[in-house]
Amino acid sequence: MSIRIFSARRIVTMDPSLPEATHVAVRGGKVLGVGPLEELHDLGDYELDERFADKVILPGFVEGHSHALEGAIWKYLYLGYFPRTDPTGRLWEGVKSLAQMQQRLRQAAAALPAGEPLVAWGFDPVYFDGVRLDKRALDEAVGERPVVVFHASLHVLSVNSTMLRLSGLDRHAGVEGIMLGADGCPNGELQEMAAMHGIFEALGRNLFEEVSSVDALRAYGAVARRAGVTTITDLYNPLTDPGIAALREVAAADDYPVRLVPAMSALAWPAEQGIARLQACSEWSTERLHFGLVKLMTDGSIQGYTARMKWPGYHDGHPNGMWNAPPEALQQFVLDYHQAGLQLHIHTNGDEAVDLMLDAIEEALTLWPRPDHRHTLQHCQFISQAQLRRAAKLGVCLNMFANHIYYWGDIHRERTLGYARSRRLEPLASALRLGIPTAIHSDAPVTPLGPLFTAWCAVERRTASGAELGTHERLSVAQALHTITLGAAYTLRLDHLVGSLEVGKYADMVVLDEDPFEVAPDRLRAIRIAATVLGGRVHEN
Repeated sequence: MSIRIFSARRIVTMDPSLPEATHVAVRGGKVLGVGPLEELHDLGDYELDERFADKVILPGFVEGHSHALEGAIWKYLYLGYFPRTDPTGRLWEGVKSLAQMQQRLRQAAAALPAGEPLVAWGFDPVYFDGVRLDKRALDEAVGERPVVVFHASLHVLSVNSTMLRLSGLDRHAGVEGIMLGADGCPNGELQEMAAMHGIFEALGRNLFEEVSSVDALRAYGAVARRAGVTTITDLYNPLTDPGIAALREVAAADDYPVRLVPAMSALAWPAEQGIARLQACSEWSTERLHFGLVKLMTDGSIQGYTARMKWPGYHDGHPNGMWNAPPEALQQFVLDYHQAGLQLHIHTNGDEAVDLMLDAIEEALTLWPRPDHRHTLQHCQFISQAQLRRAAKLGVCLNMFANHIYYWGDIHRERTLGYARSRRLEPLASALRLGIPTAIHSDAPVTPLGPLFTAWCAVERRTASGAELGTHERLSVAQALHTITLGAAYTLRLDHLVGSLEVGKYADMVVLDEDPFEVAPDRLRAIRIAATVLGGRVHEN
């Protein structure tokens, strides 16, 4: 088996015993040696690969919370507020007004066959003062065919009157999550998964299950490669039989550029069935496909007003958010999966949801102690200092949604949290001070996949308007890079395989045009990804 040695201007290893080098030796897809070239001669005959001699190499980025939906959702119409580039490289301009959104819907509808539903995504009502996207606004745009618009958070969708009638939800006033207008009738806004299910049934497809497609997974891998990611999660996968087959087929391809880590949706299965299914999947794990995680959804999103908040609630007085299942059922899921020895990744946006899950984890650990459980709270947009201390004591990991600072920081300051509480949005520095294993993420497709942008958010803490938000919670560049490499790998229980360039680990690397330690911190997000390397195989951008 031949040895290839890659040279670089600088190699940042994330290995504290050998933090940087100029050469890395690879054999059989794994790191054989790291150091200066003269110290690697004793490894045996080798081929010197100098194509990256003027570049900077880091361990391949690890995206610990994103969704394969990023590879499927672009077949639908984009209606987001911010400009966004699709997997083909096309730039979609942001939608800045209700009228502009309605016009884009009309144009898309005109290109569809008669009667075919129009599905769109990315709309964010918080950027439009006083506007809630209800059936009337959608009827004005397109009334003759069903219209479904997913909000940016993916926790809310809006439909027109035709879609309401088709689904039968126009007759279900009073059901939680089916929002009502002034007339007491469903207004077309549906919050959280239970209310959305009726729309999926009427459409004959569930958007969240469209990840069970080889094409979607291939597109997802391509997006990840361009962003420098070599290990990526799909953190809400129903793990249906077709979905498992698609994952196995894609991961078996030699040219697939990433390692996949799907997390089974806990709410998609009764606990006993879900545990059995996830345990059975473990025999299909490979070097490029890692089963074993379970994802539990508790509340919704703060900017969508569906997160569960403790006193004093939302800054602007909006009613409290929703649970995706009764609190006692959510706690029971934690007990069941913990007892089965599985690792939970738990969606918690509001501090009330954080409290509920910390209570459940504490009870589970009391009943069935596990010293290295690595249960991970995901998003943690709003978590108190006391909750952070409690998480540290319980051995809980955190994966924070740093991109939120940029995309919704202004909204949180002005509407949802106010001045004092918005300083504590994604309190990354506090988490690290307490020794909590911490990662950061994009939650793609909610925000674009791009770990260097996510790291920039953690370092600069600037909102879309340019305001600084919580400067005492800033990370250094070194800390931020750790959270998108070894820190993220730890939360996935893969730190023995990926996240750093150490002998015996997979030879997964990202190649950068510039050194993130030499550029100004505000340029971190602008560094170009030149290539990735997965198991020693180069994928150039």
